[in-house]
Amino acid sequence: MTEPWLSGPLPDVDALLAPVFYTFEQTRNELRMHTEGLGTEQLWRKPHGMTAAGFHIRHIGGAVDRLGTYLRGEQLKDEQLAAMKRESDPGEDRQGLLSSLEASLAACESMVRGLDLSKLREPRYVGRKRLPTTVIGLVVHMAEHTQRHLGQAITTLKLVRAMDAGSQTTGVGK
Repeated sequence: MTEPWLSGPLPDVDALLAPVFYTFEQTRNELRMHTEGLGTEQLWRKPHGMTAAGFHIRHIGGAVDRLGTYLRGEQLKDEQLAAMKRESDPGEDRQGLLSSLEASLAACESMVRGLDLSKLREPRYVGRKRLPTTVIGLVVHMAEHTQRHLGQAITTLKLVRAMDAGSQTTGVGK
C-alpha cells in the first residue's frame, strides 16, 4: 500500500497544509488494518501495563478536537474537558472507536481546508496558561501528535496479537 504522502497533491489543499491530511489518511488506513478482527477486550487490554490501544484511538480524536478549538482561537468547553477525562475508560468497540475518530478527523479537515493561508503566522494560545503558538504550529502539532499516538496504538495492537497467538500455541491463558 502506498503511503498517502506519496499519492500526489490533494485537490483544494495547499501543499503547506497537506501533511495533516496525509497523516489523517494514514491514521485511518493503519487503524482499520491493525484493528481488523479484534474484539473490544483486545482493544482495551494493557499488555505489560502499556496504555490500551483503545485509549490511543480515542485520544487521537479528542486531541484533534481540542487542538481545533485552539485553532479557532477559542478555549476548551466543559464538555471537552470531561471527555478528555474519559478517554481511558474502556468499553467502546472497534466500530465505535473508529467512527468517533473519523468524525473528529473529518471535522478537522474541513476546518483546515477553510484556513486563510495569509493567517498561518497568527498567534494562538493553548490551555488555561495560554501557552503561545501559531495557526501553523497547531496544524503541525495535529499531524505530529496524531502520528505519535498512531504508532503507540499499532505497537500495542501488535503486542496484543502476539500474546494471543502465543497463548493459542502454548495453551497458556491470556
